[in-house]
Amino acid sequence: MLKDAKYPMGADPAGKLSRLFGVYDEDSGLAQRGTFIISPEGKLAGTEVSHIDVGRNSDELLRKLKANMYKSLHAEEVCPAKWQEGEKTMKPAPEFVGKVSEAYV
Repeated sequence: MLKDAKYPMGADPAGKLSRLFGVYDEDSGLAQRGTFIISPEGKLAGTEVSHIDVGRNSDELLRKLKANMYKSLHAEEVCPAKWQEGEKTMKPAPEFVGKVSEAYV
C-alpha cells in the first residue's frame, strides 16, 4: 500500500506541475503518465510520457536514473540502450557510426 512507501512521493492535485511539463489534458482534467528525471543542477536529464492508460516500467526508469547518474560523473561516455550498472559504456565518435560494438570502453 502507498501508506507503507519508504521513499518520498509527490502529488499534484491542482495539476500545476503536469501543466508545467505539458502532460495535463484540460478536456479530461487528467495528466498523461509523465516521468521526468531532473539532475541535481535542476536540468531535465530524461523524460518519458505515455498515455494515461499505459503503465510505466519501474525497472527501466531505475536503469535510466542510474545511467544519468553515471553520465554525471563520466561526461565523455554514453550509456547504450539496455545498459545496466557495471556494464561497459561507449565513447562517441564519428568513426563509430554504424560500428557501435567497437566503441565500448
